[in-house]
Amino acid sequence: MNGQNVFAGAYVDRSGHLREDPDWLLAAIEDAGSLFVPVWGDRLLAVGEPVNTVLLSRDDVASYIDDEEIIFLGMFRERPAFAVAIERREQAPFQDRGEFHDLRYLGSVVPVDQANLIAHARALVLWNRLQRFCSLCGAPSRAQSGGNTRICTNTDCGGNIFPRVDPAIIVLVSHGDRCLLGRQPSWPEARYSTIAGFVEPGESLEDAVVREVQEETNIDTNNVRYHSSQPWPFPSSLMLGFVADATSEEIRLNDGELEDARWFTRKELRSGFPKLPYRLSIARRLVDDWIAGGKN
Repeated sequence: MNGQNVFAGAYVDRSGHLREDPDWLLAAIEDAGSLFVPVWGDRLLAVGEPVNTVLLSRDDVASYIDDEEIIFLGMFRERPAFAVAIERREQAPFQDRGEFHDLRYLGSVVPVDQANLIAHARALVLWNRLQRFCSLCGAPSRAQSGGNTRICTNTDCGGNIFPRVDPAIIVLVSHGDRCLLGRQPSWPEARYSTIAGFVEPGESLEDAVVREVQEETNIDTNNVRYHSSQPWPFPSSLMLGFVADATSEEIRLNDGELEDARWFTRKELRSGFPKLPYRLSIARRLVDDWIAGGKN
């Protein structure tokens, strides 16, 4: 499989051993050569044409750094990289350096290594923000391992809290020269996409594919094959892409999640209707790869 999905790629050396060295982390966060990714609410700073992520210095972000809440991303371009959380209630800072944008936009315009870095930064900032208290006893938690885990401050509890990633399947189902796409009512007019859904407890990925397609469209499938994956930090999913063959054709919207589902030929998909998923998404790559695989 050629290429990779947006936000994917090992561009950041996560340096797990360095996370566990508090002296190294404190020295790195003071280092003039370290890089800092400001995350204002859930938005990232960028500038220019072509667009690039703005990476700041220690001096730029000094007023926002809390040594007790360090978020270490890893080594980026051989330099330590940190995320800096800035509350959205504050006025947008660094307006002389660029503009804060949504990650869905930036992911499609910044270089691929930067997209990987800022998705990582945003995900860890939002996760740390949501885990200020222990879910076991309710006591405050504090960052450890460079903000990649948290620990309960109640010594009688001491619970460890780890970032959660929610696995979801997404699948391009085909039947001969047609593929199956559906649309949700909240989507822009005429947009259709591949079938997707979260994996349930005790379920394999392949079983989740078969179940989700059947639940949403009444179509039975087999020959489920892995395609690729995509970190999807909105807020914390991992999209696991598959292709599968349909063994039935009659569509019925069983669970009400979709307002429509149809079979489309390659010719129809090339025609401009339906509107295809955003190029940022693994859904679009699944569709594009299927279109490229035939002439019909």
